[in-house]
Amino acid sequence: MAKYKNYNIVMEYAKSIVEGRKIANKETIQMCQRFLDDLNNKEYEFKPKDAEFVIGIIEKTFVHDKGERPDGSPLRGEPFLLEPWQKFIIYNLLGFFHKGTIIRRFKEAFIFLPRKNGKTRFVAALSWALALLERKSGSTIYIVGAALRQAKQSFDFIHFNLKNMGEADNFRILNNNQESSISGDLGDGSIHIEALAANPDKQDSLNCNIAIADELHAYKKATQYNVIKEAMKAYTNKLMIGITTAGDNMNSFCYNRLVYCQKILDKTVTDEQYFVFIAKADEDEHGNVDYTNPIEHEKANPNYGVTIRPEDIMNDALQAQNDPQQRKDFLAKSLNKFTAAMNAYFNIDEFKKANAQSEAELKLQGLTLEQKLERLAKLPINWYGGADLSKMHDLTATALYGSYKDIDIIIAHAFFPITMAHVKADEDNIPLFGWQDDGILTMTNTPTVNYEDVIGWFIKMRNMKFNIKQVGFDVKFGQPFYLGMKQQRFNIINEPQYFHLKSQGFRRIEKQAKDGKLYYLGNQAFEYCVQNVLGIEQTDDAIRYEKIKDEARIDVFDASVFACIRMLNDLKKAQTVSNWLNS
Repeated sequence: MAKYKNYNIVMEYAKSIVEGRKIANKETIQMCQRFLDDLNNKEYEFKPKDAEFVIGIIEKTFVHDKGERPDGSPLRGEPFLLEPWQKFIIYNLLGFFHKGTIIRRFKEAFIFLPRKNGKTRFVAALSWALALLERKSGSTIYIVGAALRQAKQSFDFIHFNLKNMGEADNFRILNNNQESSISGDLGDGSIHIEALAANPDKQDSLNCNIAIADELHAYKKATQYNVIKEAMKAYTNKLMIGITTAGDNMNSFCYNRLVYCQKILDKTVTDEQYFVFIAKADEDEHGNVDYTNPIEHEKANPNYGVTIRPEDIMNDALQAQNDPQQRKDFLAKSLNKFTAAMNAYFNIDEFKKANAQSEAELKLQGLTLEQKLERLAKLPINWYGGADLSKMHDLTATALYGSYKDIDIIIAHAFFPITMAHVKADEDNIPLFGWQDDGILTMTNTPTVNYEDVIGWFIKMRNMKFNIKQVGFDVKFGQPFYLGMKQQRFNIINEPQYFHLKSQGFRRIEKQAKDGKLYYLGNQAFEYCVQNVLGIEQTDDAIRYEKIKDEARIDVFDASVFACIRMLNDLKKAQTVSNWLNS
């Protein structure tokens, strides 16, 4: 590989990280190890010729349009030279081929970077070079931002460089309120590069071979991403690149994509067509980041010391110590850690840690959902049920709540009418089909909530030998369900939704999570709802809670609260009787 100019640079980057000679976060180490392992994978051939072409085009034709070096000297007009991590990305995307073919391995990429690491201009330069690389296929490249303004930043950088090269007159360039595009016939092929806003309602007719979805954290719906991805089906060597910084919505499409890509690097999910580059600060077991530590700053920022000035990021970190709002922005934008919305009450990391710790104490690690349920059903536990039913065609939830030794256990399940599932999953960004795949949600085959399906869940749990003593439910939100449960001989108790009563269950769950004594079987629907809870403190330690926004859901958490209240009330009653007998 000595004939390839950048081969040794890329290899040294990967090896220095894997060997610990260069500071890096967990995911960066994993992705570099993945690259080194792939070089020895007999299913693929590694041919860096296309990667070298792209790197050469960028470095020989592009210059900076603005900026300064760390020493203050201007960058405008200086060659746009790529950093080793950028060359590493290009080598991965374009270097691996299925053995004996010209079909590239990677069809999709997720690039996760903090702000100010040169993301926008890298996207622009990469778009230009990829267009030239694929010109013989009539390359069409879309740069898609959540807003057109974001995509146009990359487009404007390409336009600037075409003018700087003296090539602008050789292309058809449109740059107005209707369209921002660059098109040209190159003799042996053609190119078309266009900046777009992510608007699925206007993009059904798109056709491209390469797309770059910028700032994924700002995409409100998965459809905004998927409609672009669908536009590539006519091409074999297609490439969909999502590139983004962290945001403050841990129920978003972008966050779910991050979690999926982390599973790829952890090897708990296999996706050989997906390239993953994640640069972020490492978190401790509580989900906290040592955000004033320069080591974490360097881990998160591959351009540390280049476009990221160490003294500036440290100054921002020290400011963030004293200002919670600044801290959230600093964690998200400078250290690439997803944070909960500012008005969310719970820290989801506390729940995740409690769940993992409790699962270890209960010795349930590595088991399937059904195996966990079978084990829990055998424990000497009195279980208490709760239900939160939607009025028409929305999320419905059930839960069982019990306590074993000092660990509180929540077994939750969700229901959704299948006729509305696709609409609501898209409109409100709820991962309903993922929950269905995980076995924690049932799609009911009716246009509205089917109470028989909900009752059937409680029957199923009873048949599994769960000792269900009581079920709490507010009868005014579903009398047919209430009567149906009674007919099935469940001890269902009317549980009015008064905030001072619900506060008891809320506080119990909160305390158990903080103490690391809460187990909810890692149920992602429960986690989703927990992150949507807005708590409003009242007098006498009571709390009123609601969802943080209209399109959010808290039903699974609500059902768990109802079940917890039943347990607390029954324990209180038993204690009263015991005190009376002993008096």
